[in-house]
Amino acid sequence: MKIDKPTMMAASVGGASSVFAHLGSVIAGAMFAWAILQQFLPQDLRSYVQKYSQRFFRYVYPYIQITFNEYGRERLMRSEAYSAIENYLSSRSSSQAKRLKADLVKSNQSLVLSMDDHEEVSDQYNGVKIWWACGTRGSKVQSSSFHGATVNESGFYKLTFHKMHRDLILEQYLNHVLRQGKEIRFKNQQRKLYTNNGWFWTHVVFEHPATFDTLAMDPIEKQEIIDDLTTFSNNEDFYKRIGRAWKRGYLLFGPPGTGKSTMIAAMANLLNYDIYDLELTAVRDNTSLRRLLIETSSKSIIVIEDIDCSLDLTGQRKKKKKAEEVKDGEATNPEKRVEKDPEGEKASRVTLSGLLNFIDGLWSSCGGERLLVFTTNHIKKLDPALIRKGRMDKHVELSYCRSEAFKVLAKNYLLIDAHHLFDDIGKLLNEVDLTPADVAEHLMPKNASKNVDVCLKSLVGALEEAKEAKLKGEENSEEVKAETKDMVFASSESAESD
Repeated sequence: MKIDKPTMMAASVGGASSVFAHLGSVIAGAMFAWAILQQFLPQDLRSYVQKYSQRFFRYVYPYIQITFNEYGRERLMRSEAYSAIENYLSSRSSSQAKRLKADLVKSNQSLVLSMDDHEEVSDQYNGVKIWWACGTRGSKVQSSSFHGATVNESGFYKLTFHKMHRDLILEQYLNHVLRQGKEIRFKNQQRKLYTNNGWFWTHVVFEHPATFDTLAMDPIEKQEIIDDLTTFSNNEDFYKRIGRAWKRGYLLFGPPGTGKSTMIAAMANLLNYDIYDLELTAVRDNTSLRRLLIETSSKSIIVIEDIDCSLDLTGQRKKKKKAEEVKDGEATNPEKRVEKDPEGEKASRVTLSGLLNFIDGLWSSCGGERLLVFTTNHIKKLDPALIRKGRMDKHVELSYCRSEAFKVLAKNYLLIDAHHLFDDIGKLLNEVDLTPADVAEHLMPKNASKNVDVCLKSLVGALEEAKEAKLKGEENSEEVKAETKDMVFASSESAESD
């Protein structure tokens, strides 16, 4: 009997389908039987069966799996490999995954897609097929924000490939993924502004427009800072050669309104660095501080603003009396004693030594290409150990607005390079102390006409008032000195007559 070709194909397809159906039934039955056995087998026998069954499946299973976790066991730093893989898979995810996560980059102008949890995408490298899966793990940890235990989730990527391609994957493909991921990261990178919540960081997109071109200060000093920053960022080999961690400390000091925060933004925009704004009063102790600082990435600026107001880190450190720290009855029961601040809240136990240990101690080598910037309005209040060279390498004084700084503000606000009032304003600025913020307020257009003359005359009037107030203050000071001198003279004459 002759059997035509379509009939044979149909028979073969039907036979294959029945085989796979039968195999699926066998596997399902085995899994069901194993689930039942687990309920009745003794614990020792169950562990024995699990051990050898896993060995059997490893022997017959032809695939190898590699897991890349977002964080290490101690959750100290976010894995750079995880970030690179996330960037590398973004293009594959958009074309294959059914569930995606979206994020805006490049000043909210570009949309980047990545696969959602429990999704899987495939990739090919030199004709070899590879699979990537994404997932998350949750763990209950003790938070340092004084709110008890919290549940933190961390992600992971799982790579699956056939064991016959082990050498290709480990020696070539993974290096390809990491390299491509880093290139995509720099292409899509946008600066971030981080703040600490307990011992972990949260962030927003950093979009501050300040640059050194718009910064109101002496042009010579400004160029000196720019040269110092660019030299630092390009000198990794130099720091390795001299045996120092690749970091540099900046101390910005001066009266309020002189542009300390604006300079930090200009630094970040010049070097394309992220900013970590560290709030010390929200950190529980030195261990939590170390966790935070280790988790900061390279190419970043770690900022502590108003360092003179942060905890007990100044040269005026004083010990409080025990009666002010311990309530009545607590002194007899040390176990119930809790360190509190004057407002009754739990006090931070961050110490000066803990901060210094990260600035230039052993922990300072964890990570590279980082700037540490402290700001203060009162430099004399700071402990000399905190601001010595080697810790705060460069001290930058941001003082009152003078003629050169005013020209920058006039260019920024009024779009002018010269005016007949510039000479008068320059002379007045050199005689009185007015901050750049105060000067800028007078240059701010008050109506739609943006009249340049009106703005400059307003500034001249304010400067003349400040000059008169200064002269009156000096006259009053001289009068007080004269009266004091007369009183002292009269007192001495009275004593002699007695």
